[in-house]
Amino acid sequence: MLAGSTVPFSLSGEVGAKKGDRSDPQETAGDNEQIHNCFTSTITLTRQVRDGEVSPVELVDRYLERIDERDDDLNAFITLTPDRAREAAQEAEQAVENGEDLGPLHGVPFAIKDNQELSGVRYTGGSLAFEDRIAENTTHSVQQLLDAGAIPLGKTNLPEFGYMGKTDNLLVGPTSTPFDLERNAGGSSGGSAAAVADGLLPFATGTDGAGSIRIPASFTGTYGLKLTFRRIASPDGSPFRPGQTFFHHSVLTRTVAEAALVLSVMAGPSNRDPHTKPDDVDYIGALDQGVEGLSIAYSPDLGVFPVDERVRNVVGEAVETITEAGAEVEEVDVDLGLSYEELMETVAIKWDVSYATLADSFAEDPGIDMTGEDSDLFPDELLEIVEDGRELSGVDVVGNQNNRTAVLNGIASVFDEHDLLVTPTLAVPPIRNDELGPTEIEGVETDPIIGWLLTVVFNLTGNPAASVPAGLTDEGLPVGMQVVGPHLGDEQVIAASAAYEEVNPWFDEYPAFQ
Repeated sequence: MLAGSTVPFSLSGEVGAKKGDRSDPQETAGDNEQIHNCFTSTITLTRQVRDGEVSPVELVDRYLERIDERDDDLNAFITLTPDRAREAAQEAEQAVENGEDLGPLHGVPFAIKDNQELSGVRYTGGSLAFEDRIAENTTHSVQQLLDAGAIPLGKTNLPEFGYMGKTDNLLVGPTSTPFDLERNAGGSSGGSAAAVADGLLPFATGTDGAGSIRIPASFTGTYGLKLTFRRIASPDGSPFRPGQTFFHHSVLTRTVAEAALVLSVMAGPSNRDPHTKPDDVDYIGALDQGVEGLSIAYSPDLGVFPVDERVRNVVGEAVETITEAGAEVEEVDVDLGLSYEELMETVAIKWDVSYATLADSFAEDPGIDMTGEDSDLFPDELLEIVEDGRELSGVDVVGNQNNRTAVLNGIASVFDEHDLLVTPTLAVPPIRNDELGPTEIEGVETDPIIGWLLTVVFNLTGNPAASVPAGLTDEGLPVGMQVVGPHLGDEQVIAASAAYEEVNPWFDEYPAFQ
């Protein structure tokens, strides 16, 4: 389906109609009408706009009011575009009144992670160095959403250029999870995740280079799915840039059905990205495929990661509920072919070279010297990554692909015998805003930036992987469960996510309803 065309399925209740709570869970959550309205699902909003029950102008004002009330606490946004949004909403309302063909997201507000471009709007990348930069183009996946009728309200927070799994920067500071304002929303799509989790928007875009969709999904109790590598095209002109073979665009939502709808718009090939995959996934149909008879492998640690006992307990209980949906679950020993230390080195090399290359590009245009005269504009940890990357040889970088291949083969072996793989999303619950990350987990020394990210394995391999809310710790902190499919097995991941959501719904756990 071309984004912007008429909706390819009915939004009057047929989407997930067999499982009504999935498409409209807000109907059972909370009594406060304003909160109830702000947590209305994307699917319901599209129907309401089409039927004239609510206008796009009303929706824009509704969410701008919610942002005004809550974002001082969350710090989810870097930039807001209320005038532009209201103008777009008025045009969208006129299109409804004129009986025009409406896109599948017509009139629905959303937000854009600020490492993605929206022409004419501030584009900081979360960096003080680019505080006043204005985008000249619009990122391909964002344009897909605009063509489908969605209305952007602004740009969301991230660490500088998405370099870590915590959202904090020198530009506007940290973004908090609504579950505990002293703890972080995760990164690098933390602004988007926090905004969605607290009802500031129905959905928001994100990117994922080491888990940056799934990490904040885990820390905020939202749903984040990284599709198979290049189901969604890269930004124009960047398919061969270092790091792009790990990098994905996606979306954060509160329910699986909403993600399926939005991803059906964002996905598809581009003639500017030769890595893109055919648009042959039935995202909506996958919601009702179920998991009856599927074999699911469960690994509590992917064979190498130290995992906080609280996370093990929550995910372990969540895994047991999958059997209620008809799947068979078997705990397995995953062999990645590398030790924990070797895996961390593999990830570090790919990370270091990506940011060293980025720094060199900034030196050329716009003339910013990250590790020289402009170093005070960047965090020390990022500068260290850049310096490490500059010390790598070509042999180091190319040879690192052997380790990546070992990891790929280890994961592929799981799918030789099983349909899906389930793991914790992360090794720890949400970290505090005043810490970089855990330096030790269950007695094992860990790198505070990458050492707790079970997500990164599937950026190395390209497998589709989602984080679904597994439950809360005894302290009330959210924990994510990662659902991984074989290469091109996106429908299976969506089906399993939806089936799990049906037997273990999470919507009522959002702090706004407590």
